[in-house]
Amino acid sequence: MKLSLFLTAALVLSTTAGADETRYGVYLAGNAAGSMVIQRSLPSSARISFQFNDRGRGPDIAADYVLDESGLPVQIDVTGVDYFKAPVAETLRLNGGLRHWSSGADSGSTDRPGFYLTLDGPPGEIELLVNALDRSPAGQLDLFPVGSARLEAVETRGFDDGLSLRHVELHGLGFEPDPVWLDQNGRMFALISGWLSLVREGHEELVPVLRDIQKERRLARYAGLTKSATRLPDGPVLIDNARILDVAGGGTLQANGVVVRDGVIQSLLLPSDPRPGNVETVDAAGRSLMPGLWDMHTHIDLADGPLQLAAGVTTVRDLANDHEQLTQAIQAFETGIGPHVFKAGIIDGAGPFAGPTRALVEDADDASRWIQFYADNGYHQIKIYSSTPTALVPAMAAQAHEAGLRVSGHVPAGMWAEDAVRAGFDEIQHINMVFLNFYKDIVETRNPDRFIKVAERGADLDPSLAPFQEFVRLLLERGTVVDPTVAVFMNLFMHESGQLAPSLQSAKGRLPPQVHRGNLKGGLNVPAGWAERYSASGDRILEVVKALHSAGVPIVAGTDGLAGFTLHAELKYYQQAGIDPMDILRLATLGSAEVMGVSDQVGRIAPGQRADLILVDGRPDQDIADMELVNWVMKQGRIIDTAAMYRFLSVVPARVALTQ
Repeated sequence: MKLSLFLTAALVLSTTAGADETRYGVYLAGNAAGSMVIQRSLPSSARISFQFNDRGRGPDIAADYVLDESGLPVQIDVTGVDYFKAPVAETLRLNGGLRHWSSGADSGSTDRPGFYLTLDGPPGEIELLVNALDRSPAGQLDLFPVGSARLEAVETRGFDDGLSLRHVELHGLGFEPDPVWLDQNGRMFALISGWLSLVREGHEELVPVLRDIQKERRLARYAGLTKSATRLPDGPVLIDNARILDVAGGGTLQANGVVVRDGVIQSLLLPSDPRPGNVETVDAAGRSLMPGLWDMHTHIDLADGPLQLAAGVTTVRDLANDHEQLTQAIQAFETGIGPHVFKAGIIDGAGPFAGPTRALVEDADDASRWIQFYADNGYHQIKIYSSTPTALVPAMAAQAHEAGLRVSGHVPAGMWAEDAVRAGFDEIQHINMVFLNFYKDIVETRNPDRFIKVAERGADLDPSLAPFQEFVRLLLERGTVVDPTVAVFMNLFMHESGQLAPSLQSAKGRLPPQVHRGNLKGGLNVPAGWAERYSASGDRILEVVKALHSAGVPIVAGTDGLAGFTLHAELKYYQQAGIDPMDILRLATLGSAEVMGVSDQVGRIAPGQRADLILVDGRPDQDIADMELVNWVMKQGRIIDTAAMYRFLSVVPARVALTQ
């Protein structure tokens, strides 16, 4: 591009006078949360501003773009703060025929043409990418630093008032194609997803309409996955020559064969027992056979189903979701493409730190209505969130218990964990809430301080001292469960920019390129000189989890992270903490079933138990890292093609990755 064009573009970007401006509303779980503005000053330049508030977190950025004749960026400047309020300074420059980029996680240069996709840029950048793809003769472009993108036309659809929208899908940015809605001029109209949606101002009523259109197409894709990657055998199945793990008693069983019929374990066979005829036989060849894993802290989406099953997770608990989205996912999972789901309904109070939910309450009547809604719609528990008025908590817990629902959650601001337990909490989500119990001077726990203060002070918490021991006695007295989500805090405290997130180290070389790159940056903005302190607090988290487990406090394995991969990491952290691998397998299977009151149905390998079974190419009872080698899965008698599940989401199967 000529220098004069650079100077002209820079001059125009210095002012918004006369700019062609489009404004968008940003919505989290259906609630207004922020805005985006796209200003186009020339065909070759644009400025995009983007911000939203998510419980005190959320980005606030501005991005300036200069494009060449093909619509490819040759100059980008992104400034502001990212989701965790860390400073952003991302740039792209064309110099001497090379495109040089620098982000918060990587930098480099290339002489090949392509579209630089920013790491911290706004979603409005998608409009620029779509327009560049439209100009590309092949309908495909290289992305750099990594990957490629292609555009698939879906349809053009008319709406009231003469509005005509073009529906396209972008391939190459994530696990699935990304739907994009554009107007007749090729300008972004809407981006709709289950969690975050953007739509042009004045057209908010179209969000559910567009979501339903996307849903039909997406469900059709997953219906195809059910046919191609799952199989319900015609008759009984014998899993033979297995090393069967006894998660209830520890060790291994003498039996080495399991007969499954109609989704239930029919019998166990000793090596000397005759094998039945007319059965489909799976030769385990000495691999470890165990019950399917549970992830007790998820927020599921359709794409999570294949990721969970392929990782050996046959049951999850969803701890906050949109009711309709959750219902849709569960219905799809029932066909075999996802795990069994236990539902927890979130309830929060209104205000600037409210969680992404419609279940916001201000008084006892509001709370009562939502508890009844969850009870009437098959939920198993409620999750009380951080902004819930503390005065409502005891009555909420009592009503939930009367309705047969468990009670868990974050500890509402103005309470501490011990108060929540006495008020009726059956379970505490996140280990930081346990740490905050000992910092009575921190009364605002709805904003990022609930992470930062634990990172700063956590290393000083001594689980051997009286205050902690008294708290443990309270947990034991009340039978309170702790859902620590250790991997969350390792990612927050110890994620070095430019490295894959700590919880995803085993996913190196397996994730879609843009997903991989998106996980190179994250975590808290660690102040200069504080890295060692933050790391020490992470180590203390492991000590506290071990202390709770050793004392007999029930621990459940939950992730609140990327499906499948993060659970394997969570379990490895427990072993790093000093918990015996067999104990870890128990808490991630039978222990979770006991917490949810279904251990008579699932969680062990025994006659009459549901046939949720996995084969592991290793000995996870000796080294929990072998859980990454799950290579055969059965969910309620249905056999899952784990490699096909991964390929559907552009993930490299584990066995393939090992050979690369």
